[in-house]
Amino acid sequence: MDGPVSRLNIALVIKAMSLPGGGAERVLASVASGLVDRGHHVTLITSDPPDTQPYYPLSPSVRRLFLGVGTVERSSRFWEVVERIWLIRREILDRRPDVVVAFMHSSYIPIGMALVGTGIPVVASEHTDLAHFRLRPLQQTLLMTTPLLASRITVVSDQIKMRYPHWLRRRMTVVPNPIVSASSEGWKEPATERKILLSVGRLSQEKDHACLIAAFAELAERFPYWTLRIVGEGELRGDLERQVADLGLAGRVDLPGAIKEIDVEYRRASLFVSPSRYESFGLATAESLINGTPAVAFDDCPGTDTLIENHVNGLLVDGRGGRVEALAMTLGKLMAAPEEIERLARASATRIRDVYGLPKALDAWESILSDFIGVSN
Repeated sequence: MDGPVSRLNIALVIKAMSLPGGGAERVLASVASGLVDRGHHVTLITSDPPDTQPYYPLSPSVRRLFLGVGTVERSSRFWEVVERIWLIRREILDRRPDVVVAFMHSSYIPIGMALVGTGIPVVASEHTDLAHFRLRPLQQTLLMTTPLLASRITVVSDQIKMRYPHWLRRRMTVVPNPIVSASSEGWKEPATERKILLSVGRLSQEKDHACLIAAFAELAERFPYWTLRIVGEGELRGDLERQVADLGLAGRVDLPGAIKEIDVEYRRASLFVSPSRYESFGLATAESLINGTPAVAFDDCPGTDTLIENHVNGLLVDGRGGRVEALAMTLGKLMAAPEEIERLARASATRIRDVYGLPKALDAWESILSDFIGVSN
């Protein structure tokens, strides 16, 4: 920022903060806590039950308003959306913030509708690649109405921005996700004979953990001291557990669910791998790198392909000839070369910390939000 920023009254809205493992939720927790530490008033509004706690830690100075509307574990029913719109409009009008920032389309569409005619500006913060909406026509249609409901749209990278239609891009500003690590710079768990190949992400179709498990099956016999550990939860857990059993990988593949202290997982791992077909940013990949763990991902995956510098802090895989075979070949070369893993690890944290640190993200948010000082009537 070029100068001091006036203290802002900000409302941050997201559907839920109590569920484990969400990337946007972790970003929101970091941004909310960082903004109050800089002297701004921040109120967090969600549909969580009033007696729940956020999954990710929040500064005690962030005021919390949990509305208890519907069930946050599933898609909202029509009447729940209507009730949420009415309640949020009432609560925000009572508080009259300078600006409302709504994270994800599940929040900024109803928020935009709720605040029509109020004069309170809405910033829509999208954390999903356009590819997510292609098989969801209703969501895609609602997405296209965003310029009618929001004063500004934020996305997490220029690469993601360019995938959206031009009339949406005109309202878009890039704000990269902040990467926060609790570890000391350069600190890693001491090396042991047992090695962990780590992946972190929701157990869902776009993350393509089935590809990773199949690739590991081709390597398991050659590398008996390696274990594949997939941290996360989601609707494909049953399918992945059956795949592990069918491939005879019991005891070699762990599916521990979502884990709150995720930095410990990164520091214990020897390698990180993202088999995703697309990402908006690749938060887990960035977190692995800032914790000193080199990463492997596909070169056509938006998000991770900009975080990983090929042969510098990780490897990018060309999967056009077959994703499973190509991933197995790349991982096998690294798993057989501990000195190469060590070389990549030494370069992993530096660039990520410089470019994606929390202070830079907070500067970007302050720059955007300060434009709305005095706009709310």
